[in-house]
Amino acid sequence: MPPSPFPGMDPYLEHPSAWPNVHHRLITAIADSLAPQLLPKYQVLIEERIYQTIGTDSVLVGIPDAAVKLTQITPNPTKTNPTKTNIAVASTPSKPKTIILPIPEQVRQGHLEIRDIATSNLVTALEVLSPTNKRSGEGRNQYERKRQTILGSSTHLVEIDLLRQWEPMPTLSNGIQSHYRILVSQTHRRPQADLYAFNLPDSIPTFPLPLQPEDAEPLVNLQELFNGVYDRSGYSFVIDYTREPVPLLSEADAAWTDGLLREKGLR
Repeated sequence: MPPSPFPGMDPYLEHPSAWPNVHHRLITAIADSLAPQLLPKYQVLIEERIYQTIGTDSVLVGIPDAAVKLTQITPNPTKTNPTKTNIAVASTPSKPKTIILPIPEQVRQGHLEIRDIATSNLVTALEVLSPTNKRSGEGRNQYERKRQTILGSSTHLVEIDLLRQWEPMPTLSNGIQSHYRILVSQTHRRPQADLYAFNLPDSIPTFPLPLQPEDAEPLVNLQELFNGVYDRSGYSFVIDYTREPVPLLSEADAAWTDGLLREKGLR
């Protein structure tokens, strides 16, 4: 099967309809690649966390202004003293308008836990960020609280961000700008951590998985795992590369992408 035409992350897989499958398969691929290397000392678990999204958190598209305008109401002209009543009536009868209400939702999202089999201690937490984590609102707030708990504990943290949209997770090195990033935070080095910042033209970096001090750190070849997800999902047969990706690219990145796809014969 043809591979992704991009050297690293494929921006077309950031589309809201594609990302849930990418997230699920990538988490599974990482777990399956690590398990044989870590057994019998460590167990690799795919755990599920439930995020509550309320209000605009759960709305992926904008609501037209006309859908939420209120019917104008005016005082009843038969009342000579408007201060004696709070009752107001519509100036003219109108039909109801269809509106959209913010309904609370539960979003289930997988993440990895590396546990010491002898003690059941959580050694390393590995997260692949999703729109629920990054979009402003309760989902992000909930994730950031969990993140701070891990950073204040004896658990290593690996955080993979393959989404260009929304603000990156906070660090004290805010001057670093990149499309994508991988954070590797080892407990003994905090508050310092390793940040692998990379952009659309770059390959996805390989990074070490932190474990207990006496153990060698296996390398996670995320590019290879991502390529496998792309192949097994059949994206080469369903993605229309003649169209622009969602979210849209900057003018410079769009020009680079256009040249790449034309070179590959996809435009």
